[in-house]
Amino acid sequence: MKTGFTYSDSLISISDDTIIFNDYYFPTMKEKTVRLADIEKIVVRPLTIWNGKWRLHGTGNFKIWYPRDNGRPKRDRVFFAKLKNQWINIGFTVERADQVEKIFAGKNLLK
Repeated sequence: MKTGFTYSDSLISISDDTIIFNDYYFPTMKEKTVRLADIEKIVVRPLTIWNGKWRLHGTGNFKIWYPRDNGRPKRDRVFFAKLKNQWINIGFTVERADQVEKIFAGKNLLK
């Protein structure tokens, strides 16, 4: 785990006030940092073919952007971060979803 983070895996890192999405931008694979204060809510859904199971990177509808995760098809759930004052939202998966869900619940972000 990265130093100073509550949670960190190869896909995201969560601190007290930010989330860092690794391999966010295409084609540069640079990370994106989002302040937790800029997130209106996070919704958790079972991962299905209809909500991004095979979306390894990018978007299919220009409303939700998925950071790169080549292992996404084997994951069991997807997180959707609805951002304040932005049109595009972020759909992301993590390596330890139970742990991340508890962190977001503790920060009152889950809806």
